[in-house]
Amino acid sequence: MNYEQGWNADASAEDVDRATRARRRRLILIFVAIFAIVIVAGILIGRRHAPIVAPVSAAPTVTVIVPGRTSVAANVTATGTLMAKRNMPVGVAGEGGMVSRVLVDAGDWVHAGQTLATVDPAVQAAQTSQMQAQIASAVANAKLAQNNLDRAQALVARGFISKSDIDSRIAARDAANAAVQLAQAQYREQSARLGRLDIRAPASGLVLARAVEAGQIVSSGSNALFQIAMDGTLEMQARLAEQDMSGLRVGMQVQVAPIGASRSYVGTIWQIAPIIDSVSRQGTVRVQLSYDPSLRPGGFATANFSSQHTNAPVLPESAVLSDDQGNYVYVIDKDDKIARRPVKIGDVSDTGIAVLSGLQGDEKVVYSAGAFLNVGEQVVPELKRN
Repeated sequence: MNYEQGWNADASAEDVDRATRARRRRLILIFVAIFAIVIVAGILIGRRHAPIVAPVSAAPTVTVIVPGRTSVAANVTATGTLMAKRNMPVGVAGEGGMVSRVLVDAGDWVHAGQTLATVDPAVQAAQTSQMQAQIASAVANAKLAQNNLDRAQALVARGFISKSDIDSRIAARDAANAAVQLAQAQYREQSARLGRLDIRAPASGLVLARAVEAGQIVSSGSNALFQIAMDGTLEMQARLAEQDMSGLRVGMQVQVAPIGASRSYVGTIWQIAPIIDSVSRQGTVRVQLSYDPSLRPGGFATANFSSQHTNAPVLPESAVLSDDQGNYVYVIDKDDKIARRPVKIGDVSDTGIAVLSGLQGDEKVVYSAGAFLNVGEQVVPELKRN
């Protein structure tokens, strides 16, 4: 009986101890869970109120310049074709015929009225002789009619000739005189035709081309037989953009360099086109040139127009790029991003390239390595130090 009571007492003590340990574990787990919840809540609240940190920028640093504006000569270069300032095509003025002689050749100087070629006048000469014979016949008939009238008027007082006969003889006399005038007019016409068989220079100048040979049949419908540059004066017709024409004026001197020539020639602007082509936005400037054997009509030449000085930005050559769309530079906008800016360049000198349009001078222009940049790319500009 005592053993049984002792065993029960021990069993009760173990149960109590086991229950105590279980409660202790539950309390620990509860505390751990509460602590974890507090930590997670704190992290979430901290993330909600913490400032957003931007990622570290990897934008490249580029060197820029602010060119300002410098006094430069507004030089403009253009190309064009050389030709006669006044090109005079010379053809057949008369009826034409077979060319008997050609008296000049290309490259010869001629004066106004000089015979360039002659057409065989055999037919026209025979017609002129016929006209002379007709004049002589008409004059003889007029004299006879006048004599008949004089005799009739001497007999009218005696009553042998009636008044009506006198009127008839006066009419015959007048008709004979008219026939003389008609024959003379026809003769003058034929003489003029005969004189026009000679092909003559309309003005003094240089023969540029000859397109006729002896034995050739020509007529008034034939193409020009000669091309003459009046006074030998040539010109170059240059095509310029409308913004480049604003500084030009008539009388301004221009340097013209023919392709392949070892030197340039001084010309003078004698005409500036009053209109601009609405499609190409270009106009024609005509430059007069004195005769020189090295200047050949039809050749190609380059003209350098130097107008008055102007204030313009000057950039180093490394800052100006070009592609199919033309010349351009890279500038940095207000957001420090790359922007493309098309420009019109002028004279190139030791100091750099003059920019005639496209820049104001206060922009941040990429100094070099522009070809490795892209439009819209973020950069860190750094001003170039002298």
